[in-house]
Amino acid sequence: MSGKCAAAIIAILGALLSGCGSQLGARESRGAAAISRYGCGSCHTVSGIRGANGLVGPPLTGIRSRMYVAGMLENTPENMTAWIHNPKAINPKTAMPVVGASEQDASDIAAYLYAK
Repeated sequence: MSGKCAAAIIAILGALLSGCGSQLGARESRGAAAISRYGCGSCHTVSGIRGANGLVGPPLTGIRSRMYVAGMLENTPENMTAWIHNPKAINPKTAMPVVGASEQDASDIAAYLYAK
């Protein structure tokens, strides 16, 4: 492989990876806005969200390093999204309210939480 070809491949990979990073950054930004909009900080402490210092539910900072979501689901982004979207469908007796988050908003919130 010539030096020019290798350089072109590296440039293409860099462009692709930077596009993925900006997409994730956009999801995290939308997630932060959704956390504020749905009032998650009134019950939870969430790093990076102004006023999100609630003590009713568990702190959500560092959630990606925990074993479970909601104390019963394997900790995956998909399970976190499902929990945020409709916690009562997973555990009807949970204290967490259904806040009306769309699946997209729930996914964006999960992206933000897993990044922190």
